[in-house]
Amino acid sequence: MTNTSSVPQHSAEIETSPSDKVVLGWTHTARFLTTASELVHLPASELPEIAFVGRSNAGKSTAINTLAQQKRLAFASKTPGRTQHINLFELGPKDAANAWFADLPGYGYAAVAKAAKLRWQKVMADYLAVRRSLSGVVLMVDSRLGLTDLDKQLLEFVEPRVRSGEVKLLVLLTKADKLNRKDADAALFGTRAYMKQLETEASDITVTLFSALKKLGVAKVAQTLHAWVQAARVVTEAEFAAAAAAANEANDAAAESSAAPTLPPV
Repeated sequence: MTNTSSVPQHSAEIETSPSDKVVLGWTHTARFLTTASELVHLPASELPEIAFVGRSNAGKSTAINTLAQQKRLAFASKTPGRTQHINLFELGPKDAANAWFADLPGYGYAAVAKAAKLRWQKVMADYLAVRRSLSGVVLMVDSRLGLTDLDKQLLEFVEPRVRSGEVKLLVLLTKADKLNRKDADAALFGTRAYMKQLETEASDITVTLFSALKKLGVAKVAQTLHAWVQAARVVTEAEFAAAAAAANEANDAAAESSAAPTLPPV
């Protein structure tokens, strides 16, 4: 919920929100971890994972590189649709990573063979539906085109997890520098209107304009992703604490049971 109050926030609350410099410093730590052509080959992790998805010409690799302030972290092929692997990047201190970015293959390029399209559709559908560590999805949409049928189909794969609040969703309307103010507002309005059907009390869905060329929205996106990771880590720690408490209670109950007096044999 947006805070429209004119009352100044308490200083302690302000301090809990990191500066743009801090969150951009965090995204800058992104480094290649591994690549996989099948879901089963991805390493398991308890770290929050954020997936980047989008059509082959939506500017996905460029957006990732811009967020990380690195020129070739995510490989932007001159031939759209050529990359057919899930690439993982880790973030945070090298000896204590705190999040993963997953760069999924672009979809929708006409020159890709039908068999390859179907195989990757299955891989991406499974990833979005069952990947346990998935905490958020960043969907890249060309702002000049809006949501295409393929974008909407991809959203269907992850819709149950978005509606339940298990997975957060950020829609980036890329190449926004190509639009005038009127068209940019129309792109925002249209996309937000479509996303309302996914909204629930538990969901977390954001739509924002983005331009790698003009650096529009870069800091805002970094803030969002950093907040996702922090929230996921709090949940994980709470679950761990609850599991530990339950285990301790079970151990105490077992100890009391073994120490209880028993009837002598007849």
